[in-house]
Amino acid sequence: MTDLANLNIKFLPGVGPKRAELLKTELNISSAEELLYHFPYKYIDRSRTYRINEIDGNMPYIQLKGYITGYELQGTGRRKRLTATFSDGTGQIELVWFKGIKYITDRYKTGVEYTVFGKPTVFGNKLNIAHPEIDASNEYNDALSGLTPYYHTTEKMKNHFLNSKAIQKIMASLWKNISKTMPETLPAEIISRANLMYLYDALKNSHFPTSPEALRKALFRLKFEELFYLQLNILRYSKMKRLKYGGFLFRRIGHYFNTFYEHYLPFELTGAQKRVLREIRQDVGSGRQMNRLLQGDVGSGKTLVALMAALMAVDNGFQTCIMAPTEILSAQHYDTITRMLSDMGLHVELLTGSTKKSEKERIQNALLSGETDILIGTHALLEDYVVFSNLGLVIIDEQHRFGVAQRAELWKKNLSPPHVLVMTATPIPRTLAMTVYGDLDVSVIDELPPGRKPIQTLHRYDNQRSSLYGAIRKQIEEGRQIYIVYPLIQESEKIDLKNLEQGYQLIREQFPEYEICMVHGKMKPSEKEAQMQRFATGKAQIMVATTVIEVGVNVPNASVMVIENAERFGLSQLHQLRGRVGRGADQSYCILVTSHKLSTETRKRLDIMVRSNDGFEISEADLQLRGPGDLEGTQQSGIAFDLKIANLAKDGQILQQARNIASEILDKDPDLSLPEHYVLKKQLEKIFRKKINWGAIS
Repeated sequence: MTDLANLNIKFLPGVGPKRAELLKTELNISSAEELLYHFPYKYIDRSRTYRINEIDGNMPYIQLKGYITGYELQGTGRRKRLTATFSDGTGQIELVWFKGIKYITDRYKTGVEYTVFGKPTVFGNKLNIAHPEIDASNEYNDALSGLTPYYHTTEKMKNHFLNSKAIQKIMASLWKNISKTMPETLPAEIISRANLMYLYDALKNSHFPTSPEALRKALFRLKFEELFYLQLNILRYSKMKRLKYGGFLFRRIGHYFNTFYEHYLPFELTGAQKRVLREIRQDVGSGRQMNRLLQGDVGSGKTLVALMAALMAVDNGFQTCIMAPTEILSAQHYDTITRMLSDMGLHVELLTGSTKKSEKERIQNALLSGETDILIGTHALLEDYVVFSNLGLVIIDEQHRFGVAQRAELWKKNLSPPHVLVMTATPIPRTLAMTVYGDLDVSVIDELPPGRKPIQTLHRYDNQRSSLYGAIRKQIEEGRQIYIVYPLIQESEKIDLKNLEQGYQLIREQFPEYEICMVHGKMKPSEKEAQMQRFATGKAQIMVATTVIEVGVNVPNASVMVIENAERFGLSQLHQLRGRVGRGADQSYCILVTSHKLSTETRKRLDIMVRSNDGFEISEADLQLRGPGDLEGTQQSGIAFDLKIANLAKDGQILQQARNIASEILDKDPDLSLPEHYVLKKQLEKIFRKKINWGAIS
């Protein structure tokens, strides 16, 4: 059999050098094997041929058989289009083309029977199909008469007539070269245990399904294999790391922890906080290096847990650093922690990009001498000049804002890697947590501190502004503060900034008696800081902002979050923004403002927000609606998401099954050195040889 991994696609029938170059630049496909693993994104049943008098403009893709009876060129310039009348004796339909007009009239003749396939729509009271697929009926391929695969292509490929159908033909010619003795990529024990189709049959049916049932089994096999190797890689690194990196042993819970717990706790810990602290205590007292992800909604008390973990380090003679993504968040942590520890005699420092040079030198000396117990800061903590005496614990807040490589820098701050606690207020769905953070132990704070009232979320339309402004005025009169957030999306930045500025002017006109501040990402850090401080100190009653405040100021007095153009935000982002209010004991509100024109999917998103305050329910729904996206913020590191067929939003059960089997194999054979696991080791090396070992980094 031909070695598909080393067979250049330009040698395949129907490809050639020009098409090969297009496939490489547009889809990153250069070998026959890569083409084989370019899976269809959907399948359409073409087993039925309709009559024209049966169809209407609301149907999905349909197939017709009949004759072109004439052509007509309509419109001029950019609006030029070619229309063909197509008839099957029961009625007529128009076929319309806006591109490749000369090619169409040369290729498709009147009086010849054709099979036409496409989506019918109604335009000007006439049925039409735009850019249909057409085959001469006598050449019509039987393979197209059942479940037909559709492949992703790009605009550039379509312009060069390399569309889904062309890829299908290339795929058909490739299969003629593939032997049934294709080597298996999974051991027999896994194929049998998971009841999987053999690889040859799975690949063949993924491109040319013989039946819906065969397609289902083929997709299950291919998804299982993809997720299995992903989990095997993550779990193997995780186990290796535990063996390779011993952790600092925090032998005791001592004076500082106990004093704080007994005398300085601002409120009684929730059951969830106590559970997480027990998990952290177990990690740091085990002699293994802790790598733990702490998830919890905004306001669930993660900072308090982090502080108590830092006190465990201090009690054992170690220093802690806490890294946050913005200066304002770092300053907030510093203020909160110094206030909580005010009478305990501990040394806490703050280091950010705007710390003065003389201050930096003083902080550096205190760090080196061991005088500083806890250092809080931004990316500035990663600088080479920041040297610790004995760093034992690293806490990273809003970790998705930092790339993996940045986090790795903190490992170098001690001879042995410190314990790592990463925190996020973005609830991560279980399937993503198992994949992106598969090598981390996950803790969840799923209770709010006592006295917190759930935020009430309302959906309002543009034409209800007068009542909205009335409600805002009432809240301000009661001494509360208000956030009004506008979207700022990269592609339409200029329009968005204009909207923000217009919104700011409008709010100033509506509320002339109040102080209003404005914050957006294009401002200088010092300007932004000054505006945020005006709001944080209560000098300004309303803050008009973009999403820069998503991770930002803690203002317990702010009770209303108005989100303009809420339809342009994802669910997780809406939930993050909503978490900026509800930090005091008063009832807080989040008001989602949209136009009346909304898609069905957008309405679903907004309904979920109005109905639920549960971050995990929202993140699961977001994953279902939008797909995984670049959730980790480290896509550039080539981590988990180069999935060719599996879908983390929909394949959670397959992922769990694959992870369980991978875990059992590694428990039995951590090095994959048994003869029956040779194929696993070989495949792992092949799949992950191009990837950096991010798995060894928290």
